[in-house]
Amino acid sequence: MADKLTANNFSARYSTTFKPTSTGSITFELNADDGYRFIINGKNVIDAWSRNRWGAKTYKLETSKDSVYNLVIEYWQGEGSANVRLRAGTYVRTDFKALVKTHAEADAFVFVGGISPQLEGEEMRVDYPGFSGGDRTSIMLPAAQTALMKSLKESGKPVVFVMMTGSAIAIPWEAENIPAILNAWYGGQATGEAVADILFGDYSPSGRLPVTFYASDKDLGDFSDYSMNNRTYRYFKGKPLYGFGYGLSYSSFLYEKFVAPAALKAGKGTEVSVWVSNKGKFRSDEVVQLYQLNNQESIKSAAKALKGFKRISLEPGESKLVKFSLKANDLAYIGQNGSRQFYKGSITLAVGGSQPDELSPKSGNIIKKVIRVN
Repeated sequence: MADKLTANNFSARYSTTFKPTSTGSITFELNADDGYRFIINGKNVIDAWSRNRWGAKTYKLETSKDSVYNLVIEYWQGEGSANVRLRAGTYVRTDFKALVKTHAEADAFVFVGGISPQLEGEEMRVDYPGFSGGDRTSIMLPAAQTALMKSLKESGKPVVFVMMTGSAIAIPWEAENIPAILNAWYGGQATGEAVADILFGDYSPSGRLPVTFYASDKDLGDFSDYSMNNRTYRYFKGKPLYGFGYGLSYSSFLYEKFVAPAALKAGKGTEVSVWVSNKGKFRSDEVVQLYQLNNQESIKSAAKALKGFKRISLEPGESKLVKFSLKANDLAYIGQNGSRQFYKGSITLAVGGSQPDELSPKSGNIIKKVIRVN
């Protein structure tokens, strides 16, 4: 191992021998910044000599007892931090029940899982179940993680699932069986501290999902179908596992006194407002969301569309007036000919802490108002 070298634009070569004490196999895992090669008995078995962006690479060597294997690592570093690491061992399937038993004295289990940037990304050399070259062929959480959490749950101890991901993951079993799920995305160097702040109640969670979390692969159309039919929160006809805009808090909020005009002239904007109160015991942020619903089947447009959102911070018992300014184009849609059209007839505006038809009783109420557009 060589860490924290300060030099730039250099190369290095490491060599050693390996003599196994038994016949079998051993797996080597190599990672470096920037490029590297791994050579065994003169054969190049791992080659990431071009600037490495794939993460660690592995090679399984079939061994014979008392044979000698010459191992060579060639490595180069451009600018920035330098590191190269070689690990070796054998893969053994983890006994989840034994793992839980080992930690039988724990008060609770915090499982950090999900996927990583080493699995999803453009043109990556990834060939694991659910992934193809950095593209995802399934949105399901890797099955091994669900199996582990099932064993954790069988212990009878509380289980918290901290999920790391850069895109939507389907977690139907977890949603039904794990009492606390925190989506931490791909955080930076302070991720651990931020997660601890949430779990220990030092800070009330207030994030909202920027994408739809579907329940399974069956909810998605064919990958090569580019139509918007039944896609995204705007057109999806099913029930998502967690919808766009979803998020919970340690507090609860009340929406009231939603002020919006009863009638509006087509092509004109308007102002709307609502009072939001923190009815819980925690100081917390709330993300106020304003949606416009399409009431007319004859208009081929999104069933609903987010028209504005505002994050506010409220002390326990505090109330705030939240205002939205809707411009004319906010109350328009794109017609079949590609031109902008203004709604006529009736539209519905809905305000709350989530989508109007995906109400979370732990988040807050939804207020709707029908507006006549002339």
